[in-house]
Amino acid sequence: MPTPELSNVSFRDQLRIDRLPLRLLQMMVGLTGFGFSLAMLLRSGLGGAPWDVLHSALADRAGLSVGTLSIAVSFVVLLLWIPLREQVGIGTISNAIWVGVSIDLGMLVLPAAPSLITGILLAVTGVVINGVSAAVYIGAQLGPGARDGLMTGLSRRLGRPVGPVRIVLEILVLGTGWLLGGPVGAGTFLYAVGLGPVIQLALPYVIMPVRGLRRSGQADHGTANGTIDPDPPADPA
Repeated sequence: MPTPELSNVSFRDQLRIDRLPLRLLQMMVGLTGFGFSLAMLLRSGLGGAPWDVLHSALADRAGLSVGTLSIAVSFVVLLLWIPLREQVGIGTISNAIWVGVSIDLGMLVLPAAPSLITGILLAVTGVVINGVSAAVYIGAQLGPGARDGLMTGLSRRLGRPVGPVRIVLEILVLGTGWLLGGPVGAGTFLYAVGLGPVIQLALPYVIMPVRGLRRSGQADHGTANGTIDPDPPADPA
């Protein structure tokens, strides 16, 4: 099926976007599933997602939870947005906080996989849920996560495609986490190769198209109040 258009909406326009309550609900469902599925991957015992390899290593050294370090790293990354002149959205701040909270909730309720078979099932299910949840979050169209904004910002500043920039950045993050003792394994590889296709398959079904912006006290209307940048946001991290 054809994919509905993704739009890059500024924070100010997000406050006036059509169907905002429904978008907020969709965003929170996506972020909750995203964080919980990252915990599934960690509990599988087969390695974490690239950024969570770093979060886990730092958490072990600091004596804090993985979710707490995820939140802390998110806000450090957001500081890098300043020279890159990236736009913060509703989803950007929500992502920075709620994904970390959801990771910790998942780590609290999920036991470590008792066997290799259970670990494989947990890792595969986690990657699928993560990809679908990422698509749901992206589909709400309320702004990119901190890590994806860093990738798109660097891509724009360096004049390089997003794909290679993302690969280099995640290799650096993964390498740093591994050197610090973070959990790298088959699940890490599965996440790296499987996430993109799952997002691509799910995204057409969950995008909420931007129909327009609202004036105060008026019903939804077209884009006469401003233009919507057609450049798509990146998927979350």
